[in-house]
Amino acid sequence: MTKVNICGVELKNPVIAASGTFGFGREFEEYFSIEKLGGISTKGLTLNKRDGNKGIRIYETPSGLMNSIGLQNPGVRGFIEDELPFLEKKDTVILANLGGSTLDDYLQGIELLNNTSVHFIELNISCPNVKEGGMAFGIKCSTASEVVKEAKKLSKKPMIVKLSPNAENIKDMAYTCVEAGADGLSLVNTFNALAIDIYGRRPIFNNITAGLSGPCIKPIALRMVYEVNQVVDVPIIGIGGITTAEDAVEFIMAGATAIQVGSGNFIKPDISVDIIRGIKDFMNKEGIKSLEEIRGII
Repeated sequence: MTKVNICGVELKNPVIAASGTFGFGREFEEYFSIEKLGGISTKGLTLNKRDGNKGIRIYETPSGLMNSIGLQNPGVRGFIEDELPFLEKKDTVILANLGGSTLDDYLQGIELLNNTSVHFIELNISCPNVKEGGMAFGIKCSTASEVVKEAKKLSKKPMIVKLSPNAENIKDMAYTCVEAGADGLSLVNTFNALAIDIYGRRPIFNNITAGLSGPCIKPIALRMVYEVNQVVDVPIIGIGGITTAEDAVEFIMAGATAIQVGSGNFIKPDISVDIIRGIKDFMNKEGIKSLEEIRGII
């Protein structure tokens, strides 16, 4: 009933744990069997191990969460050696979320992941391009097109490109990435935001700005998924403030084939199980036999 298909890969349900909020799944096994999930998007990987940012990393806001983790991760090789064997034993789809500071970082990471059992590469183009002064690859269409085109040439896995809401134009960015070879899109990543310590008279975060996620961004993320669905014909994974089955259904009606749950995992570790159950209940009550019946109906 809840099965969905993305680029020829079947997911038992449309609920995926979002990158950066679920680690590699080990800690969540204490709360529920992660095999209940349609998929898991790994902690954001970079070619080499990273320790992440110093200072405050997480800060709560009204109905949201700001983070400046800095892509702390074991590196692609560390993931393959130490984390992937655990995930391979689980009956769920694996999305390897991959970032980089240069085009070459992405390409070397893809080469390593090509020889693994991961089902998808989720290309995170919100990473800063160090050769272009630190502006994220996903801000300008020309830069995004280059990295997606070269990555697609090399990738043996279906490639989902994760879009930043901070792009100059989200519809143009989506269209550009699909034209460059993206097999699917996931959106949105976090919004660039600011918090200030008024007594210390300084920014909360060492990097000044940080990524905003959580329920506060849901209406904007939902609008962006709807807009992107109007201009591309590839599977879309909707992300942004999803904490209930109703939220998930909204994203599906806006055009998403699947959804990712991010900040909600910090509110309630097994929130995805509630969402999966709630989607089934909604479908039963409404007489819906397949999510394709309602996908993109708005």
